[in-house]
Amino acid sequence: MDDGTVNEPMTPSEQVSSRLAPRRPATAVCIGNVVMGGNHPIVVQSMTNTDTADIAATVKQVAALARAGSELVRITVDRDEAAKAVPHIVEKLRAQGIAVPLVGDFHYIGHKLLAENPATAQALDKYRINPGNVGFKAKKDRQFGDIIELAMKHDKPVRIGVNWGSLDQELLTHLMDENARSAEPKDAREVMHEAIVQSALLSAQRAEALGLSADKIVISAKVSAVQDLINVYAMLSRRCSYALHLGLTEAGMGSKGIVASTAAMSVLLQHGIGDTIRVSLTPEPGGDRTLEVKVAQEILQTMGLRSFVPIVAACPGCGRTTSTVFQELARDVETMIRERMPEWRRNYPGVETLNLAVMGCIVNGPGESKHADVGISLPGTGEQPAAPVFIDGKKVLTLRGPNIAAEFKQIVEDYIARRFGPLAQKPEKIRVSE
Repeated sequence: MDDGTVNEPMTPSEQVSSRLAPRRPATAVCIGNVVMGGNHPIVVQSMTNTDTADIAATVKQVAALARAGSELVRITVDRDEAAKAVPHIVEKLRAQGIAVPLVGDFHYIGHKLLAENPATAQALDKYRINPGNVGFKAKKDRQFGDIIELAMKHDKPVRIGVNWGSLDQELLTHLMDENARSAEPKDAREVMHEAIVQSALLSAQRAEALGLSADKIVISAKVSAVQDLINVYAMLSRRCSYALHLGLTEAGMGSKGIVASTAAMSVLLQHGIGDTIRVSLTPEPGGDRTLEVKVAQEILQTMGLRSFVPIVAACPGCGRTTSTVFQELARDVETMIRERMPEWRRNYPGVETLNLAVMGCIVNGPGESKHADVGISLPGTGEQPAAPVFIDGKKVLTLRGPNIAAEFKQIVEDYIARRFGPLAQKPEKIRVSE
């Protein structure tokens, strides 16, 4: 029933922006051969789940992550055997031509491992420490200071990574007590957010006071809930100019982890917040660790922030598309891209910006295909096997018969060579005869 209520128009702050906000200015940080922050592209990173002391397994996984597109890879350094393995891991990676920077993840005894293994301290490109477990009580400040001193000695940047699962309990208790005495106490969750932010900022400020420059500091404040992550990073972005590492700390498995990470980081990225991202997916037993790299790349690419591989638009299918031809072709094209991308990237600069369309019927297919660089509209139920192909918005030919997939993939190969090769023509001049 209409009660006569008139909705008030949204204020500008309530409206969803139709465009990306400018990147938040952040101090640029050099990590090996990668620069994050400033005007540099948002960096994709990942983490191994091998025992770092197992040199062969760790080299294999780092190599796979790097080849998948991870621009930084973090490894666990939790004991002396792992620390001693690091220089050998780096040596074997470099022998394979893999120069991806390695980040050492330290907890509890990082100061000791770095001091006793100077080759490891030098081989790593960045150290990650958690102020919540770098040390306890009287030892905390001393051990934190030891790691910062070692970072300065070896000229390495440091990520100060706060995690709500191991938050500094002294700081949290202090803020909770202070809040309880307040005339207008805040919600406990708000106090926790403040504790996370303060833990990161106070630690970064202490590192600077010890002599570590701001261009050697990256901070993160990881939580598991989407809204908490958004709130915490919004606070951080207003209160510092350090480079920020984004990521949910335990995103979860499968679609849940992908959706949670995408929802949280997309909101922050839309507002210009974030200089590097990691999608922390729980892999299936024996699953492919590189999935987290692919998801991170797809978040950035679908938001228009970076381009990594050609995009394939494919319709979801409906009652008009009971034929599986378009599904099989979409799969085959995706597979071709993954297999051919290393060579394409070497020989055809800019190929990652290519847009392809594999559509399943004649209703929406032609229109969608016209918007792609190269598109095909396959027949649906009851239609003759005739598939029009569109290049740069114009229909150029119709494929028929049993070899549609092979012929379309060859058209894509030819288009890439013409458009992105050394004798590249302008796209509007590329035509295929009927």
